[in-house]
Amino acid sequence: MPETIIRKLLENVRQYFAGAAIVYILGLNRIIALVMLKKERQAFILHNVNLHNKVLVGDLSTGINVSEDTIRRDLQELAEHGKLIKVHGGALSKSFYTSFKPAQVYSLENKKRIAQKAAGLIQDGMFVSTTGGTTIIELAKALPENLHATFITGSLPAALEYIHHPNIEVIMIGDKLSKSSQITVGGEAITRIRQIRADICFLGTNALDANQGLTDNDWDVVQVKRAMIESSSRVVSLAIAEKLNTVQRIRVCETKDIDVLITELEPDSPELIPYKNNGIKTLL
Repeated sequence: MPETIIRKLLENVRQYFAGAAIVYILGLNRIIALVMLKKERQAFILHNVNLHNKVLVGDLSTGINVSEDTIRRDLQELAEHGKLIKVHGGALSKSFYTSFKPAQVYSLENKKRIAQKAAGLIQDGMFVSTTGGTTIIELAKALPENLHATFITGSLPAALEYIHHPNIEVIMIGDKLSKSSQITVGGEAITRIRQIRADICFLGTNALDANQGLTDNDWDVVQVKRAMIESSSRVVSLAIAEKLNTVQRIRVCETKDIDVLITELEPDSPELIPYKNNGIKTLL
């Protein structure tokens, strides 16, 4: 394959993936691996930490084929510039962890659109369980003032939003508070969740793939989500489209266990067809 064509292909793929640190071009039984600049590598890291709220050094190292030491140096530099929060083994999104100021929330307009759709599923008298995350916060803000319902959550930021609502009762699930996810985790939280039969459960989504299902990168949070799914009559996944076709290390549930998938896309979007084919009953 001529070098000029390879470089043209690379440029097109780089623009499409907007910051991927390594692009593989297949041709004539060989793989050409082209390593991008540090600036592009760090843009990839920032995109992933803002998309998934938390990233692990090992996953980043494998994903972009550089050493873990290189990733650690990148994380340290990005942390020093106030772009993210470096923690043991990875990094956290600064907008998710330190505040929920609108200007800092990733893909805010899409999350507001999802929240408006989700709010339409909640009826008076319902028991509603929710996880945490910025999309759940937008759901809390989108609830109509005349709604009378009971919300069950272990998310501290979500609970703080719910208590501002004039007609909502809040059941706070207590136990150990995970600093990285700002949600209560542990055996006591799971036991209390299982004692309540919710009418509907809203899941903040880390990653969703039509074949691999709903996945996450935090073991303790996954156990809480599983308990909520098992204790709810209807399960709703809230996900911006960028989180579709992505996979994390730990499975929360299979695709068919989700009753409703809400994205900012139109329900008949081609991107959503594989999810309906794999068992999701309703797309909003």
